[in-house]
Amino acid sequence: MLKHKDLTGLYGLAAEEIDGILREGADMKRLLKEGGKSLPYLRDRSATILFYENSTRTRSSFELAAKYMGAKVVNISSSSSSVQKGETLVDTGKTLDAMKNDFIIMRHPMGGAPALLGKTVKAHVVNAGDGMNEHPTQALLDMLTMRERFGSLEGLTVAILGDIRHSRVAKSNLFGLKKMGADVRLFAPRTLMPAGLDKMGATVCSSREEAVEGADVVMGLRIQLERQQGGNFPSLGEYAKFYGINEEVMKYAKKGALVMHPGPVNRGVELTSGLIDGETSRIEDQVLSGVAVRMAVLALMVREEG
Repeated sequence: MLKHKDLTGLYGLAAEEIDGILREGADMKRLLKEGGKSLPYLRDRSATILFYENSTRTRSSFELAAKYMGAKVVNISSSSSSVQKGETLVDTGKTLDAMKNDFIIMRHPMGGAPALLGKTVKAHVVNAGDGMNEHPTQALLDMLTMRERFGSLEGLTVAILGDIRHSRVAKSNLFGLKKMGADVRLFAPRTLMPAGLDKMGATVCSSREEAVEGADVVMGLRIQLERQQGGNFPSLGEYAKFYGINEEVMKYAKKGALVMHPGPVNRGVELTSGLIDGETSRIEDQVLSGVAVRMAVLALMVREEG
């Protein structure tokens, strides 16, 4: 059940919409595990993947999701598009609309760009990450991974540690998890913790140990050096020592707590290799959840048209 033409963020979604996507995602994941890579849901549909930022995981995940369901997929990067000739985002969208495109899956460095595009095109717009704003399908795949393990998100304690300031993943997870009844704790160096997240429902912690204490899930975030101007911490080595997640820190979490990360991981910085490859790591499972959730979102958009 989706009430909107587009998926631009989780902030504006109701709990029942998130639940519907997660239920559909669970079904899609089951089909994938059974070898279902030729499904009819998007037959005769077209999807354009329009990325203004580099990506491997998210781009390929969306492409596979659309292709597994029968859609025709076109990939466009800003470096090879008419953007280089001065074309505006709105004009690009109108051009894709004129080609009878059904989906525009977009990543953009400016927050709010997918919402703007969605208002100007007939195609369904899916936000694949906009600046430091939101990354809704990443949060949905994270929640699917958690719910598969625990059965419900209600009452879970989820600790998110790392580069909170530049993380659209942290924001979307905060919005989504709170709506589903989870407690979200955040920890980062002061230079990487924006003000006001406590007013959005997060518990802002002053140490790794406080954040992880009794947590069901511990999620590390990538240090986004490409979005920083420098000076937020002395070095990667010192970041790992004082802010990274290691085996000693995980002793404060519940026994068997899940270890998660949106990827790609800087090994030995955000997480130790032992945790990344450990028994409670769900990092690889998050990747499969990503394809399943993106399949679910696209399928539900088509279903709601009828």
